[in-house]
Amino acid sequence: STPFYPRSPYGVAKLYAYWITKNYREAYGIYAVNGILFNHESPRRGETFVTRKITRGVVRVLKGFQENIVLGNLDSKRDWGHAKDYVRGMWMTLQTEKAEDWVFSTGITTSIRDFVKMCFNYFGIEINFKGEGINEIGLVKKCNNKLYNLREGSKVVIVSKKYFRPAEVDLLIGDSSKAKKILKWKPEFNLNSLVKDMLENDIEKINS
Repeated sequence: STPFYPRSPYGVAKLYAYWITKNYREAYGIYAVNGILFNHESPRRGETFVTRKITRGVVRVLKGFQENIVLGNLDSKRDWGHAKDYVRGMWMTLQTEKAEDWVFSTGITTSIRDFVKMCFNYFGIEINFKGEGINEIGLVKKCNNKLYNLREGSKVVIVSKKYFRPAEVDLLIGDSSKAKKILKWKPEFNLNSLVKDMLENDIEKINS
């Protein structure tokens, strides 16, 4: 029921898809379902998307292939879930007798900064952020893993204006209460398990 306000050409195109689906369903009685899926991630995510850029970047930093990860707005918050949960939700919408529109999300929002911290923490490395805006940097506070030679104070995250969007969406969080109530859908994966899946996949790739 939230009014739409797309902030990119990609978002505008999705809005067309939403309304044309609804139009054909109402005009011609076609069984057509809309799914509004908040950020759903997995090891299959492309390397230019921020979650995969971070998981891949963390592994490459630890292995010595790059010194740091270059990111944009660390304050941006997203509602990240596992694609496995969302694909299961897609299937469930198509089993209903009546075609409707659905929202799938975790209802939990996490900043890009915290996502970075989670990824390093998986390997026993604590990251501390200093500065603001494009001057913010992520430094190694403590390395509790003897497998990796990261010294305290190593600059592992930097910010570049290049990666700031011209029309940013600072906060994304979804309400999937309808899907939970009617479809009995709920996420089976939390953010920690998603991070683990993505990192383990990137470790495997870099070691192969």
